Amino acid sequence: MTYQQAVDYLFGQLPMYQRLGPVAYKANLDNTIALSNYFGKPEHSFPSIHIAGTNGKGSVSHILSSILQEAGYKTGLATSPHLKDYRERIKINGHNIGEEYIADFVLSNRDFFETLQASFFEIGIAMTFNYFSDEQVDIAVVETGLGGRLDSTNILLPEVSVITNIGLDHTLLLGDTLEKIAREKAGIIKKNTPIVLGRMQHEVFQLFSETANALNAPLTVAADLFTLLSSEQIIRNNWSFQKFVIKDKDGMESLIECDLNGYYQQENVLTALSAVSVLNDQGRFQISSEAIMNGLKRVVDNTGLLGRWQQIGERPMIICDTAHNADGMNFVVSQLKSLPYDLLRIVIGMVSDKNTGSILSLLPHDAIYYFCKPDVPRALDTNSLMSVAGEFGLTGPGFDTVQEAFIQAKADASANDLIFVGGSTFVVAEVL
Repeated sequence: MTYQQAVDYLFGQLPMYQRLGPVAYKANLDNTIALSNYFGKPEHSFPSIHIAGTNGKGSVSHILSSILQEAGYKTGLATSPHLKDYRERIKINGHNIGEEYIADFVLSNRDFFETLQASFFEIGIAMTFNYFSDEQVDIAVVETGLGGRLDSTNILLPEVSVITNIGLDHTLLLGDTLEKIAREKAGIIKKNTPIVLGRMQHEVFQLFSETANALNAPLTVAADLFTLLSSEQIIRNNWSFQKFVIKDKDGMESLIECDLNGYYQQENVLTALSAVSVLNDQGRFQISSEAIMNGLKRVVDNTGLLGRWQQIGERPMIICDTAHNADGMNFVVSQLKSLPYDLLRIVIGMVSDKNTGSILSLLPHDAIYYFCKPDVPRALDTNSLMSVAGEFGLTGPGFDTVQEAFIQAKADASANDLIFVGGSTFVVAEVL
């Protein structure tokens, strides 16, 4: 079996949430546990950090991986979804899993997968944990796929658990209130294991506090450890980055630089710093200030992170971002408003199981929109997207594909215009 045949099998034969939506969601861990037992519980052979949350969990995962790499640890990184290549989901020290490993893993275990009727994500996580175990990583940073309590990653016994924030997303599966969603995310809190909350949200803090107390899990809110005093966007020698001044709980101020440019990364940086602080306090890992500073400076170089306020063109400036819910889009719109341009052009597509109105209501009226449909079965068709957008005064032409919309936006734009690409991870993936 070749790598391409293995990936085609994973994509084509198995229910995949990213493409199909709720119909592919497994509301239990039965298959995950069966896979773990079959492979000899590989997830117990390496330390880990487990990360859940509505937004930011991917960025926090990559930041932590970069810092741990700079500290000299062989670091596994498991994230989803991928943007360009399936292998992005499984990395060690920034390097994608090998094609041969995937092909051999699928071929060797295909009969068991089919007997079990395992899903795309269940098999992917089993492969991830086996790979990290086989390669003897020092530590793995693992992002949940969806929710937390019933996510296939939730068989880990981590050193630290992290919940970035809670927003309304995947409401069909996780619940239609912040409290219901928080209850699912709180499912990653483990007995006697520290839990870090990235954002203080009074609506759900009591739920997290009670869960942590019941499990004797020490709870830390990032704001208890670090405060952001100032931030500044810097462009130096064609390198764009953010400069932060932060203060720790002892009153010590530090100047740090981070190569992630989205405004929303400010919260993610403080969350990651808090997780590192808690990990250091446990004594098993030693992460120096120098490793932290270098890790923050080199997140993209160390991990290959894509699609987070990523500039992919100049004159016109082209920015893409994977924000795909109201909480994430709020930050994006705020940052768009801060940039200079003659005309804003937005290439946008969405999936059908999102609260379309809550996202579109945030977008600016004075932009020209290029509506499109990403190439996945759960995509919202262009006409439906345009209809909802029209209710919010958002207008522009519609296209059958993302590429057609993107090509037209570039053809229409002048050198001083700004093109933004987003609305869905899949739209960004197709453009990249």
